[in-house]
Amino acid sequence: MTEPATVSILGIRHHGPGSAQSVAEALDEIGPDCILVEGPGELTPILPLLADPDTVPPIAGLVYDAAVPRRASFYPLASFSPEWVATRWGLAHDVPVEWTDLPAAASLAIRAAVDEAGDRRHSAATAESGHDEPGRDEHVVDPIGALAAAAGYDEPERWWEDAVEHRGGDATERLDGVGRPGVVDRFDAVREAIAELRADEPVPVPLVDDEKVLDLETASNQLGSAMTAVREAAMRKSLRAALKAGRLRIAVVCGAWHAPALDPARMPSAAADNRLLRGLPKTKVAAAWVPWTATRLSQWSGYGAGVASPGWYRHLFDARRDGQDTGQAAASWMVRVARELRTQGRPASPAAVVDAVRLADSLATLRGRPHPGLAELDDAALSVLADGDRLPLSLVNDALVVGADVGAVPESAPLVPLAADLQRLQRSCRLRPAAQAKSVMLDLRTDSGRAKSVLLHRLRALGITWGLPGETGPTTGTFKEAWELEWDPTMAVAVVEASVYGTTVESAAAAKIAADAAEATDLAALSELIDGCLLAELPTGPVVAALADRAAAHTDVPDLLAAIEPLARVCRYGNVRQVTTADVREVLDQTAVRACLGLPPAVAGLGNDAAVVLRTAIESAHRGLMLLGADELTEYWFGALNRVADHDRAPGTLVGRATRMLLDADRVDRDEVERRMGLALAPAADPIDAAGWLDGFLAGDALVLMHDAALLAVVDRWMSEAPTTVFDDLLPLLRRTFSEFTPSERRIIGASLARTEQSVDHHRFDLAQAAPAIATVAALIGGQSA
Repeated sequence: MTEPATVSILGIRHHGPGSAQSVAEALDEIGPDCILVEGPGELTPILPLLADPDTVPPIAGLVYDAAVPRRASFYPLASFSPEWVATRWGLAHDVPVEWTDLPAAASLAIRAAVDEAGDRRHSAATAESGHDEPGRDEHVVDPIGALAAAAGYDEPERWWEDAVEHRGGDATERLDGVGRPGVVDRFDAVREAIAELRADEPVPVPLVDDEKVLDLETASNQLGSAMTAVREAAMRKSLRAALKAGRLRIAVVCGAWHAPALDPARMPSAAADNRLLRGLPKTKVAAAWVPWTATRLSQWSGYGAGVASPGWYRHLFDARRDGQDTGQAAASWMVRVARELRTQGRPASPAAVVDAVRLADSLATLRGRPHPGLAELDDAALSVLADGDRLPLSLVNDALVVGADVGAVPESAPLVPLAADLQRLQRSCRLRPAAQAKSVMLDLRTDSGRAKSVLLHRLRALGITWGLPGETGPTTGTFKEAWELEWDPTMAVAVVEASVYGTTVESAAAAKIAADAAEATDLAALSELIDGCLLAELPTGPVVAALADRAAAHTDVPDLLAAIEPLARVCRYGNVRQVTTADVREVLDQTAVRACLGLPPAVAGLGNDAAVVLRTAIESAHRGLMLLGADELTEYWFGALNRVADHDRAPGTLVGRATRMLLDADRVDRDEVERRMGLALAPAADPIDAAGWLDGFLAGDALVLMHDAALLAVVDRWMSEAPTTVFDDLLPLLRRTFSEFTPSERRIIGASLARTEQSVDHHRFDLAQAAPAIATVAALIGGQSA
């Protein structure tokens, strides 16, 4: 007689350590000959990699659209994830494991169609109503929240911890007040509770109608319930296939919400499921395992099925795996907190740890909890170990509660060629990806420093922002670079997207920059691309050719000026990085000369906004040419500035800025500057334009006023003699100008003005006329008058 097949539905909470431990115990009890796990089937062929010793959680399954890699889904796994435990159990016991869910090929295609329809509907709805009114799904509920509310809890996480996470492996424990003989029956109790919550669900509506057309109205208005129905139909289809294949003891590991829908006693007919799955769109996808981080497991990182405290959950899971009960796990956690506080320089004695554990136990009792949870341990640590100071505990939260774990995948894992080359370069440069931000200082005079710099610059060119440039501090040379490094696992998608440009980081970065150069029309953007080529040690030829073609026909002076500084940096960096920049210098010379010739005519009759844009471009070009130090170009440049400074139709902000640049370069003496300032600030001049002249002349640097009393006197006289109505208009402009000075600079200027005022007032005193008042005051204070 054939043994009847049994199906055990293990409804779990994703990333729940109690669920993971219970799954391990249930599998030992069931002894299945087939394990089905909620997850996309595209990952099933690469599941054996999870048994590789070099695979270290947290990791994530990545499934992406081969045509549009940015359209991707991640399926994270931690050591305390029930899916990880079930898959590893099956691999260790040579039991077939299959991930069974709606294929990602269909879910990604549905997401793309719904997003496209949603964008169209959003535009139409916004145009009609003036605001965004997204569709709502009234039938999707939070199962944990509903069960928590039924049990009298106002916090779903706390109920789950009390009911599941803090329960040990004792098979006689009670979940709903009834003694049960085995761990599998605890899962049965959860399934029955969820079934009650889902009793009033409406009949699912197919996403694709009889005409094979995706019902986007249903998808956008009730996407949650519609997708849930389709996913559960796909999981039931896999379960039926396992039963048909003759499997006798099947274990299904799925989210608790799906458990009743997969119960063979409640399953709808295969025909009904086929109607839900019929005609779904599909796209070509690829799958891989990628490293993940504890930070990304946190629900605060934006991952929908995340947990708030992955570090705490990992501690709970490891403690139970090592045979500790919940009380011992709480005590060992407090020891870790004390150790972390001591690394911060705060005292945390063993006696204080004992007191904190006792307080946590007392708090749990007062709050009606079976064991101390993270909330009780945090409150106890705050009171006993931190003396009420939350700052050190916030650092403990980052280090322990969330954690800094970074996973790893074996070298044999499938990767796009670009990702494999990136891993090779990371190892050779000794730059390991880390979840926490860190600062590094690179010395470009060393081979190691240059190799790291080149890698980071090439990744930036590809849009992979693993490293961002930082401040080098007081160092002004070009032989050092500072970087802020922080690896985000979602950068794996950026790596896949960049792989269309090449199979290595070098070839892909070069092709990406060449493609950007072909599309760029802005000279400054092309100059920045050349700068990026140099920093990344990539060929500059395609970008230089594009810049030369566009610059030759370009007449916009601000654009020509904005292109000078990046090109000057390229020529200057060539000295440090030992690369040839002759072709770049040729383009720079042509661009600078054309900018110098076009600048004086371009300043005539400009409005305020255009003058601000042109002033920014002038300052940028000035920095570049001063960095370069080329005599011939410098003469051209200061000749152009002279003509701007003498221009009678140029805005004051440009004239003042040009005058200051000439003064700093000793191209004009201070007497001449005083004369020009006097004319610009004369009573007959437009006061607003005069304020612009002063703002351009000072430009955030007060040294010229601090060390030249004559210029300061001119400014003081102009401000003092301004009529009240005019001064009210000038005050915001002057405040903006002087706000750019440091407090010490403003203090020195104020003291200088006070000394001048005292010197002037001293000659105005009439002591003979003041004698009677002085005598009266002296009598009042009991002194004698002189």
